Amino acid sequence: MTFGQFLKGSALTGLAGAMALTALPAPTFAAEAAEQQRAQRDRGERQQARQQRRQVRSERSSQRREARTQRTERRSERAGLRSLTQRSRERREANAARQTVSRQRAAQQQRERQRTERASERRREQARDRRDNRRDRNENRRDRWEDRRDNRQDRNENRRDRWEDRRDNRRDRNDNRRDRWQDRHDNRRDRNDNRRDRWERRADNRNHRAWNRTWRKNNRYNWHRYRAANRHVYRPGRYYAPYRGYRYSRLSIGLHLGSVFYSNRYWINDPWQYRLPPAYGPYRWVRYYDDVLLVNTYNGQVVDVIYDFFW
Repeated sequence: MTFGQFLKGSALTGLAGAMALTALPAPTFAAEAAEQQRAQRDRGERQQARQQRRQVRSERSSQRREARTQRTERRSERAGLRSLTQRSRERREANAARQTVSRQRAAQQQRERQRTERASERRREQARDRRDNRRDRNENRRDRWEDRRDNRQDRNENRRDRWEDRRDNRRDRNDNRRDRWQDRHDNRRDRNDNRRDRWERRADNRNHRAWNRTWRKNNRYNWHRYRAANRHVYRPGRYYAPYRGYRYSRLSIGLHLGSVFYSNRYWINDPWQYRLPPAYGPYRWVRYYDDVLLVNTYNGQVVDVIYDFFW
């Protein structure tokens, strides 16, 4: 079947399909027509590809024929040359045979040398492996010995830690007993001190007079001017609160302090050093951070206050 006959049959087939599909609805007819056009287009593309492959095959076959012709010509030429130079070829063959023998001998000697070198290299590698194995065994023994030593040290340290823990527990129990005894002793002392303070407070309440805050008008106690000329005097060092974590809180007159804040460690024993008036009766000048408070030591009431007194 030729390509024209194929196209003619395809056209008749498409025409018959179109006539058969005229009775179908419009959408179905359009889909079928598109499908037939796509099929015809695919068949045409396949026909073109087939023709191109036939042309390529024909060109390759012609090239192979030409190559065979050229090889035949070259063989004929070589045959003529062989007939003319038979004797020279024999001499060349003899020379080639001798060269082949010499090359074989050289190759055999080379193989023997390589075999000898490989054998010596294997022996060296075996010796190296045995040396490495001995070194590894020695290192393994050393590691095991060190592991046993570390285990002994760990056991000894664990025993020492347990012994120290028991000792610390005994010390803690002794300290707790001592602390409980000291607390009971301090409580008794505090009760006695409270009784003594109440007795002294009643006695002083009968005798002392109220604090007079007009001392600031007295030029003798002008601590501002004295501090401006003697700044180093007002640097007493860091203030340590009686409680850990306690922070500064600005106090005013009339508030009450805890007894630990006006204990004797915070007293200003020489008020005149800072140009403050002397305290009398139950009153004491007390440092509170950078402030100075006048505190009634009987009830902890703040009677007078100077802010930012110290630097």
